[in-house]
Parts: sequence; structure tokens; C-alpha cells
Amino acid sequence: MATRKGSYDWRFDSGRLCLDLVATGAASPGTADPLDRTEGLADWLVAAGAVPPGTRLDGVDGHWLVRFRQLRSAVDRLLTAQLGGRGADGALERVNALAAGAPPGLCAVRAGNGALVRGLSAAPGCEALLAAVARDAVELLTDPAALAGLRRCEGDHCRRVYLDTSRGRRRRWCSSEVCGNRERVARHRRRHTGPAALSADREATGP
Repeated sequence: MATRKGSYDWRFDSGRLCLDLVATGAASPGTADPLDRTEGLADWLVAAGAVPPGTRLDGVDGHWLVRFRQLRSAVDRLLTAQLGGRGADGALERVNALAAGAPPGLCAVRAGNGALVRGLSAAPGCEALLAAVARDAVELLTDPAALAGLRRCEGDHCRRVYLDTSRGRRRRWCSSEVCGNRERVARHRRRHTGPAALSADREATGP
């Protein structure tokens, strides 16, 4: 998927809010981390659908960045443990503690065309938004059917995790338009130029 929501450039479709958070720290080397800047976090919250478009997030500050990076790390550890068949008790405790909080309150509001759209009943705080992401992680980790589709991208230099909901569960990349395209370009070069171009392939498909 290559859509643009807010000003955060979305070039993959993980399938879950918590996976979207983890993906912000798992991009290719050299890619900016949106959780390094308050503006980046605010944009990501809109882009990922954590808050409706147009939501004011004036309260985002350095404290928010630290808390969201901590949650990202905890969810990442849990996902890595799940894929590798290991435990991550410390991370589980952190996610559970945040999930116990109350997420932002929702309400239905009229859009300009008269249709009802999702809104928030009050300006969202940091703890409420952390709770929303942590609850999504808990729901994912306790859903056997969803976990069966958990995959890590096979692209070079990419470690993003996503849910494979494709027919036959044959999806290989976080984004067909980025990692998938890199693989197709490399495959084309190998097929048409032979072993002599392998070194050039690696450079072309690098970060």
C-alpha cells in the first residue's frame, strides 16, 4: 500500500496498529524515525489511524516520544519472541500495564457532507493513546488465528513484521512497492546480466 495519511509517508500495510508502531523503528537504514521528533509522532498517530484526521495533538512533547519508544520496544520484543518461540516476560508486563488504561473516548460526528464519521470525545492524552496501541497488541497476541499470519518481511535490510491475510498466505514483503520491487529488480538483473552483476545487484537493492 502506498498512501499518504497526514504528512507521514506510508509505504507498507502491516494490518494492525501495534505492528505499525513497531515498523517505525524497523525501516531500512538511513530512513528517518518518526519517533525522534514530536511532529513525526503526531503525524504517525494520524497516519496509522490512532486518531481521526484533523485531531489536534498540541500536547505531544518529549515525554510522549520516550513513552511511545518504550512501548515500541516492548511490542517488538514480544513479536520477536512469538516468531522465535521464546518468552519476553518483562515486555509482556509493560504492555499489559499500559493496556489496562482507558483508550480515547469515541463519538460520532457529522462531516461536511452529513455522513457520520469517527471522532474523539476529548483531546487524547499520552496514556490514552498508549493504551489503545497496547490493547491492540494484547488482542493480536491472544488471537491464534491472527498470529498464524504473523510474518517478517523477507526483503534485504528490512525486519518489519506484518499480518499475511493474502489468499494462500503467500505474501513475502511488508510492501510490494518497496521491498517487493527491490527483489523484482534484483531478479531481473540476475536473469539478464548473469553472475557478473551480483555485486551491482547488492548495491542496487541496498538501503
